[in-house]
Amino acid sequence: MDNIKEFLDEQVKLINTVDFISEDPVQFPRQYTKLQDIEIVSFLVATIAWGKRTMILRDAERMLEKLGDSPYEYVMKGDFQRLGNKNVHRTFFEHDLKFMLQGFKSFYQKFNSMDDFMASCDHAERTPQKLVATLSRFACEAAGNQTNSRCYSTNLKQSALKRVNLALRWLVRDDGIVDLGVWKSLKPSDLYIPLDVHVGNVSRELGLLSRKQNDWKAVEELTSVLRSFNPQDPIIYDFALFGIGVGGK
Repeated sequence: MDNIKEFLDEQVKLINTVDFISEDPVQFPRQYTKLQDIEIVSFLVATIAWGKRTMILRDAERMLEKLGDSPYEYVMKGDFQRLGNKNVHRTFFEHDLKFMLQGFKSFYQKFNSMDDFMASCDHAERTPQKLVATLSRFACEAAGNQTNSRCYSTNLKQSALKRVNLALRWLVRDDGIVDLGVWKSLKPSDLYIPLDVHVGNVSRELGLLSRKQNDWKAVEELTSVLRSFNPQDPIIYDFALFGIGVGGK
């Protein structure tokens, strides 16, 4: 494993650079300074961060244009009520966006920030599952007790939760290069790998992951290996696993 760690470390140095930002969805939350704006944009953009990267960047920009200079103010004023049913990104439409935004409004009426909410939980409960379950509950209640699997996973025991883990990487990692590191409730060592098909395949090819399914058990297995490489910042290797081969987030 020492040779693999050295290889991954070299890949991280090549990819985790300022030049990476302009080609990645992380550029969008970086455009804001208010914590609530950053949180909202991180979760919205991570939610549509699948498919061709050029399409993700194009559609994320168009989506955020609807929210104006401050997505948080847009949410709290209830301006999302004007959204119709136009396509946002692939199978994600304006009614899905509205589902998330009205949930955010209910959430922020109770909590100052998502970071504050996580800090209010016992440390053992500061998990991706806890956050998704809470955001989903607020959204479902605001929508008249309707669920929406395009926005939030409805199988928290098995889902890899790639989208929320990607958003958390942006919010928590704090090396001052690509990720923002604006949250205080979690440490980089608490994070889990954003596992998608590409990262899973690369990890299996490198002998880092034995589980065949891209589910939560696979996330735990791969993250455990990465923590053995770098206990303080295991998810830095997301850059390497993303960059090897063709595809990725």
